[in-house]
Amino acid sequence: MTYLRRKIDSFLEEWYLNKQKKPLIIKGARQIGKTKSARRFATMHYENLVEINFVENTQFKTILENGYSVENIIKNITRINPDIKCIPHKTIIFFDEIQSYPDIVTSLKFFSEDGRFDVLCSGSLLGINYKQIESISVGYKTDYEMYSMDFEEFLWARGYDDSLKSDLLDHIINCKMLNESTMRSLTSLFLDYVILGGMPEVVSRYYETKTFTETHELQKQILSAYREDIRKYAEGVDQTRITRILDAVPVQLSKENKKFQISKVATGARFHDYAGCIDWLQDAGIVKKCYNLNFPELPLKGNYDDSKFKLYMLDSGLLTAMLDDESQEDLRANKNLGVYKGALYENIVGEALYKQGYGLFYYKREDGTLEEDFFIRNTENLIPVEVKARKGTSQSLRSLINNEKYSDVKWGIKLSLNNIGFEKNIMTMPYFCTFLIKEWLKNK
Repeated sequence: MTYLRRKIDSFLEEWYLNKQKKPLIIKGARQIGKTKSARRFATMHYENLVEINFVENTQFKTILENGYSVENIIKNITRINPDIKCIPHKTIIFFDEIQSYPDIVTSLKFFSEDGRFDVLCSGSLLGINYKQIESISVGYKTDYEMYSMDFEEFLWARGYDDSLKSDLLDHIINCKMLNESTMRSLTSLFLDYVILGGMPEVVSRYYETKTFTETHELQKQILSAYREDIRKYAEGVDQTRITRILDAVPVQLSKENKKFQISKVATGARFHDYAGCIDWLQDAGIVKKCYNLNFPELPLKGNYDDSKFKLYMLDSGLLTAMLDDESQEDLRANKNLGVYKGALYENIVGEALYKQGYGLFYYKREDGTLEEDFFIRNTENLIPVEVKARKGTSQSLRSLINNEKYSDVKWGIKLSLNNIGFEKNIMTMPYFCTFLIKEWLKNK
């Protein structure tokens, strides 16, 4: 399978050039491309790669039996496999699937102090097992959180270079409309991205075959792998509860009120029984909470109700694969992104914002109709982000901007199928530009 360019590639280059670099841990959900990116980087830059997969090569789970010193670890590695060579200052050691052997993270402090070998670690479900050793090796490691491909990476896979991003950014900064050809082609590509999502194997299969054949089956296999992880790593009764939460995400996003309701997951379900199960899925990198603000004002942190939230999938392609057959047919045949009452639109935007580093927040006033999909901020203002599944007025957005009691809100962003424009303190841009919001705000 052809390697697809990823954003982690440039991060790995910077890490490599840092003379003070510390062991690096790549965290993220299953099958998002962690191993492939790490392996490609290692073979490009090092004379010698030692790769140990703790799921496939369980015999290496004894390499710490004599302690955490680098000398003892190297001795045990080469005792288990004498063909392995560990050449000082020319070798990178890649510990993969470390969720199966989290104790290995304790050794990173010793590798960092020793300095003879560069070390990469990778694994899925690290949000869960990593908590066991989060405090260990503090100051002696670097963490990188990786996600499935965003729309920019999807465009790279299609063959576009960085000039397209620069051109789109220029149009947004200068508020210039895109021509019809660009709007048409990028809208079509974005629809493909919504259906496929950003799992590298799914995207590769699509671009290699130029068809959607087998892509849906691959998505279902990934979802099955997630459920298998739940059975493997979750404890006791939580296995059933976590699976119920996962299955409930598309169902609850289809409601007019998209707030996730524990009571709807199962008969008699209570918040305190299921709260940890939702956190399990979030820590695994599968879903993300979007919290309801107490009031639309700064700061965002601490200004929300942690018992009121929406749940979004962190890969919209997997969400589409979870839809009922009729909705999937409507989406694919009629290009109807409005299925599930705009749930896809919201999930796409939430996913894109989170992958840019934003926390997810929304606002719904209990005693009125005021409701806003997302909020982000720059150095000065709180910025509401409205997701429009259909054409129409943006009443909540205008209320936030024009009402003096929302003093932190001066202007807002509306994402829709429309072209770029600015009117009455509302910046409108097409959905496919969502991945540029953070960079645009830096240049604005």
